[in-house]
Amino acid sequence: MKIIVIGAGIAGASTAYQLAKQGADVIIIDRKDEGQATDAAAGIICPWLSQRRNKAWYRLAKAGARYYPMLIKELESEGETDTGYAKVGALSIHTDSVKLDKMEERAYGRMEDAPEIGEITRLDENGTRARFPLLVDGYSSIHISGAARVDGRALRDALLRSAQRNGAALIYGDAKLEYQSKRVTGVTIGGERYEADIVIVCAGAWAKMLLQPLGIQFNVSYQKAQIMHVLIPDASQTTGSWPVIMPPSDQYLLAFAQQKIVMGATHENNIEGYDTRITPGGMHEILNKSLAFAPDLADSTFQEVRVGFRPFTADFLPVIGAFPDWEGLLAVNGLGASGLTMGPYIGVQLAKLAMGMELDIDLTDYDMSKAIS
Repeated sequence: MKIIVIGAGIAGASTAYQLAKQGADVIIIDRKDEGQATDAAAGIICPWLSQRRNKAWYRLAKAGARYYPMLIKELESEGETDTGYAKVGALSIHTDSVKLDKMEERAYGRMEDAPEIGEITRLDENGTRARFPLLVDGYSSIHISGAARVDGRALRDALLRSAQRNGAALIYGDAKLEYQSKRVTGVTIGGERYEADIVIVCAGAWAKMLLQPLGIQFNVSYQKAQIMHVLIPDASQTTGSWPVIMPPSDQYLLAFAQQKIVMGATHENNIEGYDTRITPGGMHEILNKSLAFAPDLADSTFQEVRVGFRPFTADFLPVIGAFPDWEGLLAVNGLGASGLTMGPYIGVQLAKLAMGMELDIDLTDYDMSKAIS
């Protein structure tokens, strides 16, 4: 079976990898646009403390977190040692003991059907700072041992390399969908045609433009994120094992090896076009919020700011599957800020759908028609 995957973000790379492993003839096409969400993102794999009430979202996020260790083991067996993934745990920090009580209760409530959450530990101020020395005094925490962090760029690259080892081809170019009547038959890239039995669109914030020539009014919006990388000066600190920090604000801290700290992220809506500029306002927001609970970062060395566009669809819930009234066309979109948690697992499901296999999720929860006018 010939299958084309458009978009080499985390969902597209995972889908292509799964398809190639199953023996499909796979072509991955990517335009390498600036602002790809996966390219910018550093992800927190810890959905169990979320207060979101949407059960369909939580089921997908929980399954995504559960799938990660299996995927990483598989990639490592293929020689991929740099996946960007590490199960380092997470600290959900707060100054309010009542809020921490509720957090702890929520974590234990979700442990029954998610044992991968690991150990749940209540830490006082000293215990919290011992795990993440940059934190200011005053914060206690709930420690979740099963949580992990992932570098989206590293994991995507590992998936793409593994997909190619399993026979997939990777082409960089601007794909245009080809169709006859109501069936997608392939794509063209710069005048060259590539036929396919199925085309899978994993184009994130750019999917709307790709689908317009088919008369599909696809409603995907996007939110700009600026994410700052710094290096702390103390070379004696083994930052690679530090837990993820989840504060009361909408910011986060992720520690990587070699003294790298990632601070994120802005949540910028109503952006004019695909604005990939790094702005003083965005940097100020990140620093203002992050330094409030980790003031020692003021003395760190600035390294870079990455910019990405998080795609959103109806109800802030992903859409997955086939387009109504169309043949040979599948897609996923709307993963939002949960892309790195859900993307690899969704790739498994999309590959199964394309190959006519039974899925592990109910697609009615993520009906594509919700994103179509």
